[in-house]
Amino acid sequence: MSDTVPGVAQPHALPSYLDVHHLGPWGIFLQQVDRVTPYLGNLARWVETLKRPKRILVVDVPIQMDDGTVAHFEGYRVQHNTSRGPGKGGVRYHQDVTLSEVMALAAWMSIKNAAVNVPFGGAKGGIRVDPKRLSLPELERLTRRYTSEIGLIIGPTKDIPAPDVNTNERVMAWMMDTYSMNVGETVTGVVTGKPISLGGSLGRHEATGRGVFTVGAEAARRIGLDVAGARVAVQGFGNVGGIAARLFAEAGARVVAVQDHAGCLYREAGLDIPALLRHVKATGSVAGFAEAEPLARDAFWDTPCDILIPAALEQQITEANAGRIQARLIIEGANGPTTPAADDILTERGVLVVPDVIANAGGVTVSYFEWVQDFSSFFWSEQEINERLVAVMKGALDAVWQVADDKGVTLRTATFIVACERILRARDLRGLYP
Repeated sequence: MSDTVPGVAQPHALPSYLDVHHLGPWGIFLQQVDRVTPYLGNLARWVETLKRPKRILVVDVPIQMDDGTVAHFEGYRVQHNTSRGPGKGGVRYHQDVTLSEVMALAAWMSIKNAAVNVPFGGAKGGIRVDPKRLSLPELERLTRRYTSEIGLIIGPTKDIPAPDVNTNERVMAWMMDTYSMNVGETVTGVVTGKPISLGGSLGRHEATGRGVFTVGAEAARRIGLDVAGARVAVQGFGNVGGIAARLFAEAGARVVAVQDHAGCLYREAGLDIPALLRHVKATGSVAGFAEAEPLARDAFWDTPCDILIPAALEQQITEANAGRIQARLIIEGANGPTTPAADDILTERGVLVVPDVIANAGGVTVSYFEWVQDFSSFFWSEQEINERLVAVMKGALDAVWQVADDKGVTLRTATFIVACERILRARDLRGLYP
């Protein structure tokens, strides 16, 4: 007997480990799949495969703390779909990580990889932990134990982790080393986002932010919005938001508002982004930056701007604030920052949303380049990598824009149409084994 998901057009036979009344981010993905299903033609017979992750691994991650006690943390690795290739997706360390969130993030990776046409499926991982409460040795022990626990399902031809929220190239180095020690040989291609000296790729650190800028600038051109002089507001000022802000500022835009986990700033004349980046590197937050006015957190959504870049966490733009946003263009640097209900409000108001599943795909695109370079042991110049990234991102946006025009749908639905057709065509051609 099927449960009915509130707000979703079609019934879903939910797995027993999910609560129909508290689906969280996974519920958003299900609604997105339902919206695209009518456009899939004969491939719609396979659409239920998108609503069930291929594999879910939940692990206990015990480590010895510095004080001698033993602490246990909850870890996940979800492989959503591998019809088009090995799983690919980041690992996040956050105290609010849930299975629903990791499932949704893995599913969005499936869509993202197919949208830019790299030969990966979607996967994601996470540990329910506040990494700021751990010492560096504790963080290393946590990473190594987690890697050992998920080691049976990851690998350069199975599932390739990468950095995400609160993880970085150092964490990837520990993951790569742990996996390599367990299999008895150095396997650089098991993760991407590694240090350059361990097989990492030039351009990878800036790739997601550069991708946000690339598709954002192209979308702005298409709607007649001049980036030079445009007012930009950025939520999240880490690796994605900070780099996107810098690139937009270099293109002549005025970044007038920035918000992160600890502070919110506003300056009508435009923030000094290089100075703000130095401040964040020194202090860990935008809070306390002297060359701007503090802004109340909720007032961020009322900021007069032309371009808004949500580059923090999921479900930031909702029914409660979508009507207050003044931007003409939203470029989603974060995963899942806009709820379906907010999407509808923005569409009605004529706000163009460049969705996460294409806007922030620059990271996985250069991760693909890194994976290829590791296999071949031949590494490209940063200029070559950036040129290839721009070509891939613009080509993907062109294809999505054409579908949006042809079918009269939003860019999000168009991206899902392109991606789901590629995924489900691969599923159809492969058939079912046995």
